[in-house]
Amino acid sequence: MSEVRVLHHDWLVDALPTHSRSVTHGTNEISIENGLIRRTFRIAPNAATVALDNLMTGESMLRAVKAEAVLEIDGRSYDVGGLKGQPNLAFLRPDWLDRMTADAKAFQFRAYHVGTVQAPMSWKKARHAGNEAWPPKGISLTFDYVQPELPGIDVQVVYEMYDGIPSLMKRIAIHNHTSMPIRLNSFKSEVLGLVEAESEVDSYNNWLLPNIDAYSDYSFNGMTSVGASKVIHWVADPAYGSQVNYSLQTPCVMESSPPLGPNYLIAPGLTFDSHRTYELIHDSTDRERKSLAIRKLFRMFAPWSTENPIMLHLTTTDPQKAREAMDQAAECGFEMVIFSFGSGLDAEDVSAANIAKYKAFADYAHSKGLQLGCYSLLASRSIDPENDAINASTGKPGGMIFGNSPCLQSKWGINYFKHIKTFLEGTGFDLLEHDGSYPGDPCASTVHPGHEGLLDSQWKQWREIADFYAWCRERGIFLNVPDWYLLTGSNKTGMGYRETNWSLPRDQQPIHARQNMFDGTWLKAPSMGWMFVPLTEYQGGGAEATIEPLKEHLEVYGLHLASAFGYGVQACYRGPRLYDSLETKALVVKWVEWFKKHREILESDVIHVRRADGRDLDVALHVNSQIAEPALAVIYNPTHQSITKEITLPLYYSGLSDKVSIIDEHEKSMSGQLDRAYRLTFTVTVPAMGVVSYVIKKQTHLGHPLRTSS
Repeated sequence: MSEVRVLHHDWLVDALPTHSRSVTHGTNEISIENGLIRRTFRIAPNAATVALDNLMTGESMLRAVKAEAVLEIDGRSYDVGGLKGQPNLAFLRPDWLDRMTADAKAFQFRAYHVGTVQAPMSWKKARHAGNEAWPPKGISLTFDYVQPELPGIDVQVVYEMYDGIPSLMKRIAIHNHTSMPIRLNSFKSEVLGLVEAESEVDSYNNWLLPNIDAYSDYSFNGMTSVGASKVIHWVADPAYGSQVNYSLQTPCVMESSPPLGPNYLIAPGLTFDSHRTYELIHDSTDRERKSLAIRKLFRMFAPWSTENPIMLHLTTTDPQKAREAMDQAAECGFEMVIFSFGSGLDAEDVSAANIAKYKAFADYAHSKGLQLGCYSLLASRSIDPENDAINASTGKPGGMIFGNSPCLQSKWGINYFKHIKTFLEGTGFDLLEHDGSYPGDPCASTVHPGHEGLLDSQWKQWREIADFYAWCRERGIFLNVPDWYLLTGSNKTGMGYRETNWSLPRDQQPIHARQNMFDGTWLKAPSMGWMFVPLTEYQGGGAEATIEPLKEHLEVYGLHLASAFGYGVQACYRGPRLYDSLETKALVVKWVEWFKKHREILESDVIHVRRADGRDLDVALHVNSQIAEPALAVIYNPTHQSITKEITLPLYYSGLSDKVSIIDEHEKSMSGQLDRAYRLTFTVTVPAMGVVSYVIKKQTHLGHPLRTSS
């Protein structure tokens, strides 16, 4: 921890009553604020953002007025809103605003409306999940614009601000009320002229950026919010002539715009809705604190990502073996079974016989209290030249992100989604593991029925898969997707691991797993990512890498269970069974029951104490100030010798502040005292290749005293 804060003033610790509201200032200004941030708009002579204030730090983040959006319609560029005439773009004096003017060529503000937050999709809660509200609580502010040269074309710019988080959302909608189609060639739905994070005279490659993050539902080809981001761009402001950088290249404008197109033809009477941009303003540069804010944002805007079922990845569809595996899963307390890749299931086969076969499996699973699902591969394969995505450089298939990929707007692609829906509805399956989800490949075909050509192909393919995921979310169908589609409805993505590492010697695998989970939970809550446990051989490695026969490798099997459950992360336990002896069954049941006993805290945020290195103790620390068990530490010893040593746990974000009880897995309670930086130091003993855990809570009775730091 690099800083100490007052607990009752911290939005990341307490559930603060920071309700969103709109405030008018005279006749020509309105703001939206929630006690943490405030965005202020002038509405005359045109509408424009004139302040973006970080109320947590007192920082004014805006230095220059920009357009609220930029549209290219039928080959012509138009600003939406904005004001002209700011004399110096390094800062914005309030008295300058009265002298600034509207651009007559821009879309002109006509009215605003204050409303409530609208959910972008429905969420059917079909399994255990967190208590996040949907939609989030807050307010909306919508500005209406028209352009005299384009009668009948209306633009709405929509802002939403939310209670209890320094975040807001922005999107645009373009309504065509004319009798002719119009083409939206491109757009920028956000343009913010922000105060630069640093000034550098010379050329520079590693600029610090303003302390604001932005995310979007228009994301793909990445397992983190950073890697998958496609619309957020930090660009220079060449009009900012007084900046320090000699070449005027300081990245101080944040834009949100698709990388291609959309070149979308808006038919008469229809509306184009943009992607959503979620902006998060930070109050610190501390990595853990910023990470916690990001994780809170995704729990709020993708609350289905708190669904975290315990799952068996079944490698066979043999009826007898599959039912035996389901029996084992139910007996061990698992909650979901997936017919995994390589199992033999084909979800694209919508014949009556195939649907009846798998409906019988689903009925059996449901009778055991289990949910059932399947795997399907979408992209990362070739269908045929007629349906594959066409490379713009060669005019042929191939050269895509993963070599070949079908176009989702080809005849095959459109039918694929129809077939998957038919299969899921007909079988009553509860889950789809959707591999090779759309990675963003554009397609230069001009004969595919779902798109015109290259420039509209990316947007329309993304829209196809996003609509499908929303369809699944509305029906409570769980989505495992190895890509960042969380804001469009997927439940979970990979926590982050290298598949070939599961072919390493089995005793190395749990250490890798804990390293991967430590790293992955910087940007994901535990429930947002899956891990992997190869019960049978996977990616090679032979007998040295394989846990089967399970009863012969109980120590490693137990470490896999302890590692994943200890981080609150669900692993894909891939194999034909969960146990092969009563002793093996007892091991699985022990860890499942332990996880369920502490589920609420284990699925809460991870604080990063010490990463696994195979040489000393490593720690998974969970905190949640809003529950009865506000902290739980799981401590691992990867060595072949018992280790006794002092450890220090940073407990600030647990909400604990004074005397605490430390309760081990045997319910033995001891007392401890936090120091002035909210840290608890005490001595632990962890046996060789062992695991110990401690619940830390507010002291309600005296236990055995521990040596603590002062």
